[in-house]
Amino acid sequence: MSKFVTFGEIMLRLKSPGHERLLQSNSLEAIFGGGEANVAVSLCNFGMQAAFVSALPDNDIGTSAVRELRSFGVNTDYVHRAGNRVGIYYLESGANQRPSNVIYDRAGSSIAEAQSGDFDWQEIFASAVWFHITGITPALSESAAELSLEAVKAAKAAGVTVSCDFNFRGKLWRYGKSAPEVMSELVKYVDVGIANEEDCQKSLGISAGVDVESGALDTGKYEALSSAVMAAYPNLSSIAITLRESRSADINGWSACLRDKDSFMLSRKYEITDIVDRVGSGDSFASALIYGLNACDSNQEALEFAVAAGCLKHSIPGDFNRVSVAEVEKLLSGDGSGRVQR
Repeated sequence: MSKFVTFGEIMLRLKSPGHERLLQSNSLEAIFGGGEANVAVSLCNFGMQAAFVSALPDNDIGTSAVRELRSFGVNTDYVHRAGNRVGIYYLESGANQRPSNVIYDRAGSSIAEAQSGDFDWQEIFASAVWFHITGITPALSESAAELSLEAVKAAKAAGVTVSCDFNFRGKLWRYGKSAPEVMSELVKYVDVGIANEEDCQKSLGISAGVDVESGALDTGKYEALSSAVMAAYPNLSSIAITLRESRSADINGWSACLRDKDSFMLSRKYEITDIVDRVGSGDSFASALIYGLNACDSNQEALEFAVAAGCLKHSIPGDFNRVSVAEVEKLLSGDGSGRVQR
């Protein structure tokens, strides 16, 4: 079976219970998550062979993270065991008009301190057909940015298709380089770009008059934005942009668009109410798009599959999207009633 590879950081996620403020009570829920790890888990849930490349300390927390990934079938043979700590993020889940909040504690983590030479890319990309990375890893440190660029160059040299979720994280870019300065070079080696409503602007510096702070979306502007990205990076075969209408922390409109070399397409829109956990929904979209581009008959079908998978993630606590292909296809068929299955 062909191998799908992701590269990045898996973190310890510490969340306040329910919708409590951080440290409102004396307990936090501890699980693991992180963009590229989330994608690897979803790909395995979809029946693909996925490998996760990262660095973790050789201690009990690092071992627990590896064990968690393996429980989903993710290949962890390329996780470099070195360094002193696992990155952490704290999550406070919002409600109504109070937004969710993330606090990062990732400085000095194993992946942030990893260096060129820690990974054998030739071995990693042997028999691989796809490589996925995000804009989060290059934001961690200068060495992580250098590793990310090294990885995409090695993937292209091996003939592997490269996807990148541009994922802008303003709280992470702190080592002296801006996101566009780093990402504009990395994206030159990408085939499939993935973004949300702000990533193209803040990660690449490409704008088409889109208001990223507003809850309402003008899809016409996204047609222009996707065209501008494709023009700036002719190496891209396609760019997919998720379209989120944030009416409150609990109610979102959810859809996406995709531009390839031939056309611009829009997906169905889902009205999502009573959101359980939206963290990881973008990763769910990315993994499902990767699956769809390899398994579906058309890019439109791949886009619809990705949006449906991302929609379902909003109902699942934690970073990982624990759904199967059959469950996504059931929603695609029009069955979104939520009725008990007996």
